[in-house]
Amino acid sequence: MPDAERVLVSERIGQLFHEGEGSRDRLEFTEYGGGDRWVVLLHGQLMPRRMHQHLARALAAGGMHVVTLDLLGHGRSDRPADPLMYSMTAFAEQVVALLDHLGAEQAVVGGTSLGANVSLEVAVMAPDRVRGLLLEMPVLDNALEAGILAFGPLLFAARFLPVSISALRLLTRPVPRGLVPFWVGIGLDTLDQRPGPMAAVVHGLFFGRIAPARRMRRAIATPAMVVGHPADPIHPAADAHMLAGEMPDARFVRARSILEWRVSPARLDGLALDFVRECWSAPVPADDPRTA
Repeated sequence: MPDAERVLVSERIGQLFHEGEGSRDRLEFTEYGGGDRWVVLLHGQLMPRRMHQHLARALAAGGMHVVTLDLLGHGRSDRPADPLMYSMTAFAEQVVALLDHLGAEQAVVGGTSLGANVSLEVAVMAPDRVRGLLLEMPVLDNALEAGILAFGPLLFAARFLPVSISALRLLTRPVPRGLVPFWVGIGLDTLDQRPGPMAAVVHGLFFGRIAPARRMRRAIATPAMVVGHPADPIHPAADAHMLAGEMPDARFVRARSILEWRVSPARLDGLALDFVRECWSAPVPADDPRTA
């Protein structure tokens, strides 16, 4: 596979305006590379799209046209403070709107944590638009208790101790991202929150549907690569393994640790590129929804 650090790919920042629940919201994205073999990568909860910069460059260096999107309430997209604006299905609608905006009939859609779950929603909502699914750390049945423990305090702090969220923002925002290691910068970006929108995001997702129901997941015929990590309570490998077993054309990949794709990405980058290439080279059966 090409070395993403040595193969120069074009990068362009764009925006679209999406009609949501009674509002028109601005969403920002970055394109890497070009061509008709589209890949959309989605970030984790409260994280920016920049978290997928390395993978996007690696896939683009391999010939893919990659787009990373800041979902509503994240990164540089608009951040309304209304919990009703945030749900997995609303996020899936934003991804479909992105494909329409780009003129992409189909894409391999994937992401990490929240991004993986949104990708599943896209596959259920618009199966004809999804060429494949690249899913890391899906959050399903086995993550319920850990998710409550992790995000419950965040919701409490944003609602009842907003000064704590604002103080973190004041401390982290001035730090130049170019002067710190990449993942430190991503952590700083994740801490750059405003109490109202942050509470709305967590509330909207916390009390909504986390992922499509099992019967829906079993009906997803799209090829999928599901990556799970050991010793990760919020994203247990059991959920990833279960999901791979539910979908008829899915494979499970066990990462060596939650840090592998962050600090030593060559193996998983290679597997991801091979999978995406397979998705675009394989013929789609005539009765598959993706031929609609």
